[in-house]
Amino acid sequence: MDVFNDGIMERVARYSLFLLVGSVLCFSSGCHEQALSPEPQAAMKTPGAFADYVRNEPAVRDVQLWDNPYGPGLVIQTKHYRVYTTLLEPLMLRQVPGFIESAFKAYESQLPRPRLARQLMDVYLFGTRGQWEDFTKSFTGAESAMYLQIKKGAYVANGTCVAYNIGRKQTFSVIGHEGWHQYNQHLFTYRLPSWLDEGIATLFETCRYTQGQFVFEPGKNLMRLGSLKETMQKGGFIPLHQLILLNPGQVLTGGYGDTDDAVIAFYAQNYALVRFLREQNYGIRLRKYHALLLGAAEGTWPLQGDWATMAADRRQRLTARWNSQVSGALFDYYINEDIQKLDAEYREFCAKIVYHIRLKK
Repeated sequence: MDVFNDGIMERVARYSLFLLVGSVLCFSSGCHEQALSPEPQAAMKTPGAFADYVRNEPAVRDVQLWDNPYGPGLVIQTKHYRVYTTLLEPLMLRQVPGFIESAFKAYESQLPRPRLARQLMDVYLFGTRGQWEDFTKSFTGAESAMYLQIKKGAYVANGTCVAYNIGRKQTFSVIGHEGWHQYNQHLFTYRLPSWLDEGIATLFETCRYTQGQFVFEPGKNLMRLGSLKETMQKGGFIPLHQLILLNPGQVLTGGYGDTDDAVIAFYAQNYALVRFLREQNYGIRLRKYHALLLGAAEGTWPLQGDWATMAADRRQRLTARWNSQVSGALFDYYINEDIQKLDAEYREFCAKIVYHIRLKK
């Protein structure tokens, strides 16, 4: 499939399988928390009462009632986000502002220096699937059929993150993932190759909530680690020189074995590849990784002509040819190592990080 709409195929492929991975491997992923006392939900019967309830949360700067056709709701403003929500569930409502601001700080940590956010980013969080579908039909128009194929999850379109409640841990997990796509769409000059964009996004799928803060723990992402181990055991490992050129649409149609397994392997290996570049041998390649990302953020990649134009103009349809050629050239330029030797080291790293994982059918 030579042409794919910027991110739609990836979102559909990923979240059609998002919960499947966790159920097959008997793992849970998401944000773990300390024990909390029951919330006084019975005492809050109106949106105004919920607004008063979250108004004094540290990350909250303003709360207003949201007049919308989907259901009673609020608009919650934080330093970097504006959250439109019909999810009036006390625990999640109280924690959403702190979670998205914690995620923003975690996104910033991928770069050697932070980017200046010039405008608020919008997040829509609905209480039900039906509300999410109604909004999606209106918001995405002719492309809504593609987004509605997402079984359980979220998506980013036109710089806006749209999610609904699929349980606290999984909802925060998908918002953490999609929030990275939203972050770089707003703050990066160039769009990222698929392996890099999706690989980084998986770093924000697992976190720990403790003492009022969210701490992201990519090393404890059991969903991706389990998928990676299963891929290695089944012999479905995609060689590194191929992995960096692919997007999910190509994986689905490119003869990489069972389509579900192939897409799962694609995301698990990208997760491992980003960790490899950041962590292996005490972060020996971290400077290269930072340079690659900073070049995208500041628009200094060594691209010419149409390649540079397409990288900068997110209104253009992104082609698989652009993804493969630009990705390969950038990997060679910034990482600058023999790909075969690097592949062997990458496989050793993958084996190391999944050594302690035990799969349960």
